[in-house]
Amino acid sequence: SITKERTEVILQGTSSPDPSDPAAVWEEYDFKCKPGDLKRRPCFITPYHYRLDWLMWFAAFQTYEQNEWIIHLAGKLLAQEEATLSLMATNPFAGRAPP
Repeated sequence: SITKERTEVILQGTSSPDPSDPAAVWEEYDFKCKPGDLKRRPCFITPYHYRLDWLMWFAAFQTYEQNEWIIHLAGKLLAQEEATLSLMATNPFAGRAPP
């Protein structure tokens, strides 16, 4: 065990024209192996790991200023860049306008 509490960075987007609206629906991008849904079976890829999922775990211990790559990742998700989306388990905006 490394820590007693699990802190996570979660990336979400919304199709709402006003993200500040309390009625805005936020949808989560799922990662292939990053811990998330407790009902999902853990991925088993020993001795390897998915680098992005691994970096997200460490990013939760720091601020975004210490992990500027997260801002670039968010920008690529907003632009729905195919290469970046291929690193994700799901794209909640597939077949729709970008968030």
